[in-house]
Amino acid sequence: MKLDLSIVIPLYNEEESLPELVTWIERVCTEHSYTREIIMIDDGSTDGSWGVVQQLSKQFSSVKGIKFQRNYGKSPALYEGFKAAMGEVVITMDADLQDSPDEIPGLYNMIVTDGFDLVSGWKKVRYDNAVTKNLPSKLYNGVNRYMTGIKLHDMNCGLKSYKRKVIKSIEVYGEMHRFIPVLAKYAGFRKIGEKVVQHRARKYGTSKFGWERFVNGFLDLLSIQFVSRFGKKPMHLFGALGSFTFLTGFICTLWLVVDKIRSTNASLTNKPAFYMALTAMMMGTFFFLTGFVAELVVRNAPDRNLYLTEERLGWEEQ
Repeated sequence: MKLDLSIVIPLYNEEESLPELVTWIERVCTEHSYTREIIMIDDGSTDGSWGVVQQLSKQFSSVKGIKFQRNYGKSPALYEGFKAAMGEVVITMDADLQDSPDEIPGLYNMIVTDGFDLVSGWKKVRYDNAVTKNLPSKLYNGVNRYMTGIKLHDMNCGLKSYKRKVIKSIEVYGEMHRFIPVLAKYAGFRKIGEKVVQHRARKYGTSKFGWERFVNGFLDLLSIQFVSRFGKKPMHLFGALGSFTFLTGFICTLWLVVDKIRSTNASLTNKPAFYMALTAMMMGTFFFLTGFVAELVVRNAPDRNLYLTEERLGWEEQ
């Protein structure tokens, strides 16, 4: 049966919020007559979250579940959810009830009616701590907009909608869930939109994210910029760096040698510039070698998205 909608929900220790979340999603989807599946990925929860997912799958036929054997992170959870999703439109949301299911129709229509490839939520009014979360988030998103050219106010918002083709065309790994719009852009999907969405105060539990996500996020942004531009052709980057560095060192060395020949009193090995030139030539050589090794790695890289799943719900009958 053709599905209008797949709702992918990564979760970790959210047993209290899940019944209310799924009931709310079901109500909204029933009101709009969406054929749907709700895919819940338990990322190694240590509470009773998986038991709640099992109960919900019995109560609602739309609920499907994937249980990781251990905690891998949000990106692996999204990767597995995207791989399993069969809906024409895919919507992601967090499991903590800070994302409102009432936003589903608007996000769905922007894909189906307005023709967007990807729509990211923008929590314009937030209920998080202004110093520890809101301010760093604004700085973080400002850097993202400058470096990627994607004009989104909240790239890391968990509430997003996609054409199915988008999520089947990208690979989310490591902690790259923060940069799915960037992955989509480099995959050739240019129609990326934004929708102001409601941000609800946390009702249950505590936040799973700390300050380290901003440091890791910046490093991941540099990584994705490199991988997207040079992942299939690393020699283009390292070869250019190596050529420039080696040539600079070689020219400096040649100039010093000529100066030594012209002036017999000039000392060659006592000049700091001589050792700097030799170092530049060595660095250029190392850049070349790095490029060659990277080319070999690219051609022989194994699958990096292998995750152990303990149990799956909802697919046995299909």
